[in-house]
Amino acid sequence: MDRYVARESLVSAIAPWALAAVLLATWEAACVGLRVPAYLLPAPVDVAAAFWSHAGELLVSALATLWMALAALALAIAVTIPLALATALSPTAERAVQPLAVTLQVTPVVAIAPLVTIWAGLDHAGRAIVVLAAVVAFFPLFSGALTGLKSADPDLERLFDLYGASRIQRLFRLRAPAAAPFVLEGLKVAVGLAVIGAVVAEFVAGSGEAQGLAWRVLEAEHQLRTAEMFAALAVLAAMAAALHAVMGLFERAALARWRGRG
Repeated sequence: MDRYVARESLVSAIAPWALAAVLLATWEAACVGLRVPAYLLPAPVDVAAAFWSHAGELLVSALATLWMALAALALAIAVTIPLALATALSPTAERAVQPLAVTLQVTPVVAIAPLVTIWAGLDHAGRAIVVLAAVVAFFPLFSGALTGLKSADPDLERLFDLYGASRIQRLFRLRAPAAAPFVLEGLKVAVGLAVIGAVVAEFVAGSGEAQGLAWRVLEAEHQLRTAEMFAALAVLAAMAAALHAVMGLFERAALARWRGRG
């Protein structure tokens, strides 16, 4: 049984890498065999060479994008959690805020980006990008927190009623702990959306002041350096995957501690 479990674990660990290797090999063979022009679709070897040639620039830009995404996530948390706590105190406040939150979520970020860029100042594109990315990350955090705050055990709700607990006591001693798993799940979704929002906002802002990965993609596109575009996209994908993995580890550790206290 232990040998079977170990074999399954090994297969599960190898399978994604094996699939990636097969896809890369197929891509390389297709580019070489069909003689696809490099400006149209560069081979993986060309992408690797472009990354090696511009590794310093790409890593600096990746750090810029990472900083903007994390700043946006922090801003979204700073606004969302207090708003969700305040909204949870009053059903009337929830009915008032919820439609506005949904409207903000369904409004394309590209539509409001020009306004935010003007308000932030044309010489401060980084500020606009952080705000726009925070807007993108706002809804999953708010929705998760609000859903969690309403998910407390009904029996415990009645017990708090029996002891005459105030709204504040009920919020912080019952509903806030119950919301922890929902907030963590929303945070895991929001961190990915913050990266997406930062990249999209930098595209729309159309300024190189931020010098993130989106700007590297735009710069390479204008000069038809397609291999460098793919290299920037690969760095972006790796960064987003790493952030998601870190948040997954943080979620599991936090939930393990939370359940242990329970």
